[in-house]
Amino acid sequence: MEFDLENEEFAYVIAVEKPEVGLAGDFVEKEVPSATWAVFESIGPLPKAMQDIWRRIFSEWFPATGYEHADAPELEVYLPGNISDEDYKCEIWIPIIKK
Repeated sequence: MEFDLENEEFAYVIAVEKPEVGLAGDFVEKEVPSATWAVFESIGPLPKAMQDIWRRIFSEWFPATGYEHADAPELEVYLPGNISDEDYKCEIWIPIIKK
């Protein structure tokens, strides 16, 4: 995701690793920069479990650590499984830098 805090907007895109042979069709190529990532596991049915983790990252984790958000997009990683299951797991990857 890419946030535009000034306009309170964000772009939410679906991404895959670029195949070696290239992409056909109207795809936009974006490069995810190298970064140090804080990875948070979400367990539980979506969307509530994911929303809870997002809230806790910014209200609890960032204030309690020596890190701040780096200038790169966040990643949400959706793993195989039923997103309605109580034990469904997915991840949020946040690019970070030391304060």
